[in-house]
Amino acid sequence: MVGQSLGRVNDAVLIREAQGGNRTAFEELVRQYDQAVLRLALHLTGSESDAQDIYQEAFLKAYRNLGSFRFECSFYTWIYRIVTNLCLDLLRKRNVRKEDAPVVTDSSGEEYSLLDQVADDRSGASPERDLMRRELGARIAKALTKLTPRERMVFEMKHYQVLKLRTIGEILNTTEETAKNTLFRATQKLRAALADMR
Repeated sequence: MVGQSLGRVNDAVLIREAQGGNRTAFEELVRQYDQAVLRLALHLTGSESDAQDIYQEAFLKAYRNLGSFRFECSFYTWIYRIVTNLCLDLLRKRNVRKEDAPVVTDSSGEEYSLLDQVADDRSGASPERDLMRRELGARIAKALTKLTPRERMVFEMKHYQVLKLRTIGEILNTTEETAKNTLFRATQKLRAALADMR
């Protein structure tokens, strides 16, 4: 808890310095949050190149709008809100409510499945178990495509980013109760889509 509050103090100091024109202070903010921002963008878009674009656009937008940052929320919440809004915009532009299994495009344009990249190093791992795990992962990924972009975003932020509903509500500029209801709808849809696996 002390480390978390210390981080907020450092963020506030860095933001004030950056608002005063100190580029080094802004670069330090980027360094503190760059991996989390990239990870979130990659997870929400499923594309390495889209995630890189959103990452750059998010920090550019943060830099341009830092002067209007009013300290009503943490920098973490603010930058996550920017990233999620950019991801939602991208998904809407693509007119995609559905995406295929977790396939990622790398920087050279090659596509590969994220599931293929996960090694099973457990002792006694078998090809059958590995195949079942991949099939389950593909089914879950397919079920996630049945969700609206907002439902998917809330579900993934809660279960993959392990954020609290209050934080998710702040990021999406809504209430904790709305985030909770969206998560409930997403969970119900996923349960229905995966019901035959029980």
